[in-house]
Amino acid sequence: MNPYATRRAALIAQMQARGGGVAILPTAPEVMRNRDADYPYRHDSYFYYLTGFTEPEAVLVLVAGEKNESILFCREKNLEREIWDGFRYGPEAARTTFGVDAAHAIDAIDAELPRLMANAPALYYALGSDAKLDAQVQRWLQSVRAQARAGVTPPAAAYDVQILLDDMRLKKDATEIDIMQRSADIAAAAHRRAMRLARPGLREYHLEAELLHEFRTSGAQFPAYTSIVATGPNACVLHYRAGDAELKDGDLVLIDAGCELDSYASDITRTFPANGRFSGPQKELYEIVLASQYAAIEETRPGKRFMDGHDAAVRVLAQGMLDTGLLDADKVGHLDDVIESRAYSQFYMHRTGHWLGMDVHDVGDYRDPAPAGADRPWRTLEAGMVLTVEPGIYVQPAEGVPEQYWNIGIRIEDDALVTADGVHILSAAAPKTVADIEALMRDTAR
Repeated sequence: MNPYATRRAALIAQMQARGGGVAILPTAPEVMRNRDADYPYRHDSYFYYLTGFTEPEAVLVLVAGEKNESILFCREKNLEREIWDGFRYGPEAARTTFGVDAAHAIDAIDAELPRLMANAPALYYALGSDAKLDAQVQRWLQSVRAQARAGVTPPAAAYDVQILLDDMRLKKDATEIDIMQRSADIAAAAHRRAMRLARPGLREYHLEAELLHEFRTSGAQFPAYTSIVATGPNACVLHYRAGDAELKDGDLVLIDAGCELDSYASDITRTFPANGRFSGPQKELYEIVLASQYAAIEETRPGKRFMDGHDAAVRVLAQGMLDTGLLDADKVGHLDDVIESRAYSQFYMHRTGHWLGMDVHDVGDYRDPAPAGADRPWRTLEAGMVLTVEPGIYVQPAEGVPEQYWNIGIRIEDDALVTADGVHILSAAAPKTVADIEALMRDTAR
């Protein structure tokens, strides 16, 4: 059985456990960029997770009842439109290629859905995710309700189908892990390329172009997000986008970039000196961030909580801030005081990681399920989960902050797969120690 069919069967089993019903999952709409030009099309992740189908104007319907069924609605074959827009499978080829039980033209959905929803115990649909489809679903329900005198009943319960899928997507199967490893390998190669080619006088957009070159020549379909390429003080802006700032001798360059391969994202950050050599203050802060990342990775394993890595990183970072004088112990107290008061947040203001998968900030609850009204502890890590580990230090000029650290922004981010007995760093091919980064840049300069 192919992975998409396996996932459809698993979702139908969850629906059966709740009494059965009908699930409706649309793909993403096409979006206009400006007059007569679309944004590059990207399918919906939930829809693709269950189908592997990448065309727009498609809806998957799953029926959990006496007979379980998967039905795909998609565009008809249209040779004239294919001349302009490219190949279309059409319902018949889509049915055989993607292994669904039935396929119909998307134009038939208004006729088919009221029939499928009639007498279904429940509707599984993410209300509010697509306004146009919301209106269609309401019309289908009204059509079913209109048959009440004939003994037909509409679904009596409604569930958010995405919530059922979130836990499925949170734990990756072997197929997904293989793709994510290849995605991370491509992104790591792109970071190595940027380090090799970086030098004072280039601009941020030059390095962004090198990243995109490596992504595409290695087979990735898209960047997973808009690449951050930030030099000098720009590295202290968390969501900075590559601009036209010039790389200057003595500045650091922070690159946060990943690619999307076969719908799965990588997300890597590296920070390196534009001239190939860390200065004393840069190296001092860099080693603190790297040590904090190692501490967080040590806490990324089965049985640990999602926030254990963050807490471990914060302790290392906060102690480093005290040791370097970024934080004045006479004003903020000792380590536990700094953590309790969050004084460290002047220089480190974000969480140490997030789920990673088909979406860069992937789906999945960050807390364990708990009875209503009960405190919910942070999620327990399990094999198959993938998350980023990304501590940092960002030093804006400020009174009382040692001037040698001003405008230094450092983040180190890796993609971590929780395994049965520990953790595997998918992005390990991207150099991150001071010695490895300097060696790569030095050898290239020769």
